[in-house]
Amino acid sequence: MPPDYSSQNLRGRSFKGQNLTGANFRGKDIRGADFTNAILKDADFTGAKAGLQLHWLIMLLIVALVLLASGVIFSISLGLSAASIFDTRYTGNVFIGLVCIIVVAVFYIVTFRKNLITGLGVIAVILVFVSPVVVILVVAFPKAFTVIRTLPKGLAIVFGLAISVASILFSILIGWRIQSRDDQDAWFDSVVNTFAATGGTSFYGANLINADFTGAILQNTDFRKANLTLTRFYEAKKLDFARVDDTILANRAVLNLLVTCNGRGKSYAGANLKGANLKDADLNKANLKGADIIAATFEGACLEWANLTITQAIYTNFTSAHMTGACIEAWNIESTTKLDNVDCRFIYLLENPKPGTDDLERRPSSGEFQPGEFTKLFEEVLNTVDLIFRNGIDWKAFVTAFKKVQVKNGETELAIQSIENKGDGVVVVKVGVPDGADKEKIHSDFTQNYQLALQAVEEKYKAQLQAKDNEIVIYRQQSGEMAEIVKLLANKPINVQVDNKVENKNMTNSNDASRKIEIGSVGRDFNASGQALNLGDISGTVTNTINQLPASPEPEKPGIKELLTQLQAAIEADTNLPQEDKAEALEQVKALAEAGKNPQEGAMQKAAKTAIKILKGTISSLPSATKLVEQCSNLLPLISNFLGLG
Repeated sequence: MPPDYSSQNLRGRSFKGQNLTGANFRGKDIRGADFTNAILKDADFTGAKAGLQLHWLIMLLIVALVLLASGVIFSISLGLSAASIFDTRYTGNVFIGLVCIIVVAVFYIVTFRKNLITGLGVIAVILVFVSPVVVILVVAFPKAFTVIRTLPKGLAIVFGLAISVASILFSILIGWRIQSRDDQDAWFDSVVNTFAATGGTSFYGANLINADFTGAILQNTDFRKANLTLTRFYEAKKLDFARVDDTILANRAVLNLLVTCNGRGKSYAGANLKGANLKDADLNKANLKGADIIAATFEGACLEWANLTITQAIYTNFTSAHMTGACIEAWNIESTTKLDNVDCRFIYLLENPKPGTDDLERRPSSGEFQPGEFTKLFEEVLNTVDLIFRNGIDWKAFVTAFKKVQVKNGETELAIQSIENKGDGVVVVKVGVPDGADKEKIHSDFTQNYQLALQAVEEKYKAQLQAKDNEIVIYRQQSGEMAEIVKLLANKPINVQVDNKVENKNMTNSNDASRKIEIGSVGRDFNASGQALNLGDISGTVTNTINQLPASPEPEKPGIKELLTQLQAAIEADTNLPQEDKAEALEQVKALAEAGKNPQEGAMQKAAKTAIKILKGTISSLPSATKLVEQCSNLLPLISNFLGLG
C-alpha cells in the first residue's frame, strides 16, 4: 500500500533516495524537505506547500540586506569618484572623474537598451583599455588622488550624491525588470532562483513521473535533474521562482502553459514539450510546428486548428482529444501513439497549399469523419514502414531487397499495403508490420539491400550495353557477308526451320545437296536492348504456368485462368511500358498463376498480395487513359476475388 503522510509533520524531513511510489503528500507542509533521488511516481502533492523553512528565510534575508548595503556603498563611492572631475588642480582627478562618468553613462545606456550582462561586458572592455592609463597616472602623480580633501565642497558633493542616487534608482529599475520576468535579463532570474532555492525543498534527481502538484506552492524548490514526465503542474503557484535549470520548465512559455493549460492561439514552435502533462489543455489554433511532444499527454485536450506539422509524437497520448481542423503534415507517429476516441471531423495534410492552389489536402476530401473513422484511418499508418523512392523504383531491385528483408526478419510478417505515385519521380511504398516490430531495423535492412540490389542491376545493364556494342560490330560484319551467302545459296534447295518446325521446299532441284538456315533467332540474337529473348522466355513460362490452372466451368464467365491470360496479353501488347517493367509485370502474373494453384494457402495469398501491389506500382507511371491501365483496373479486382484476397 502506498505510504500516507497526511497526518505527519514533514517540514525539514529527509526522504533522500527512498521509494515513495504513490505516496500521499496532499496538502502537506514540505518546506525544507529533501526528496533528492527519491522515487515519487504517481505521488500526490496536490495543494502541498514547498519552499524555505523560517530560519533559512531569515538567513537569506540577512545576506540580501548585506548585498544591498554593499551596493549602496559602491554607488556612493562611484558618485564621489565621478565628482572628482571638478578638482581642476590635479589632472589625475579630472581624468578619473571623466572616466567614471563615461563608464557609468555607457553602462546605463547599454543595460537599459540591451541587458545587464551586456552592460557589464562593455564595462569590462573599457576597464581593460583604461586600467593601464590609470596605473601610469598613479605612479606619475602620487598626490593627485586626494579626492575628498581637495574637492570644492558644494558642487562636488551635490554632483556625487546625484550620481549615487541615480545608481541606486537604476539598480532598482533593473531589479524590477528582473522581477517582472523581462526576457532581457532572464539569465539573472536563474541566478536569483539558484540563490533563493538554497535550503528549500529539494526534488533534485527525483523520479516524478505522473506526480501531481496541482495547486501546490513551489517557490524556492529545486527540480534540477528530476524526471518530470507527465508531472502535473496545473494551477501550481510560484513555480517560476523554483530552480528548473535543465528541465522543460526552463522555457518560461512552456512553464506557463503547464501551469495554466491555456495555450490558445500561442506559438510553441520547436519547443521542448517532451513528457509534458497537458491533459484537458486548451491549444486551439496553437502553433506546435516542430515541437518535441514525445511521451506527452494531450488526453481530452483541445487541439482544434492546431499546427502539428513535423511534430515528434511517439508515445504521445491523444486519447479523447479534439483535433478537428488540425494540420498533421509529416508528423511522426507510430504504434505507441494513442489515438483512441479522438474527436475529429476533418484534418489537413499540408501546412501550406500546393503552388497555385488553395489545396491543403483535406481528409476526408469531402464530408466529415464518422465517429471512430479518424482512429481507423491512422491504424494502418501506426503499423507501417514508409519506403520513399525519390527517383522512381527499379522493381527488380525492389523485389530482390524485399525478399531478403523477409528472410532476415523471418518472424516478422511483412506485407505491402500500398504504392503511391506522388509525382516528380517520388514513389512511396507502405509496408505493413505487426505491433511491436522494429521499424527502424526493417527500414534500415531494406535500404541497404535495395542499394546493393540496385548496384547489381546497374552492373547487369552495363554488361548488356557492352554486349550490345559487341553484337553491333558482329552484326555489321555478318551483314557484309550476307550478300555472298545469298548468292551461294540462291540455287540450292533450302530447309527452312521456323520455331523448331521444318518445312521442305524444293526451290530448284530436289536431288541437290541441301543446307539449313534457322530463322526465328535472327533479330533476337542481334536485338540492341538484349531483352527480346528474355521476354520471350518469360512469356512462355507465364503461359505454361497459366495453362496449368483449370479452365472456367462456365464459358461465358471467365475464371482465374482466363483472367490471367487476358492480363498477360494486355501487358505484352502495351507499347508504353518499358521492356524492364514489362518483364517485371509478367513475373508478377506468373506469381499470381502460382498462387491460383492453391489460393487458400497463407504463403500463396501473401505472395499474391505482393504481386498485385507491384503490378499496380508498375503501371502507376503510365497515363491514366492508357489501355493497360484501364484493363488492369478491371482485371485485378476480379483476380483478387478469385484468390480470396477480398
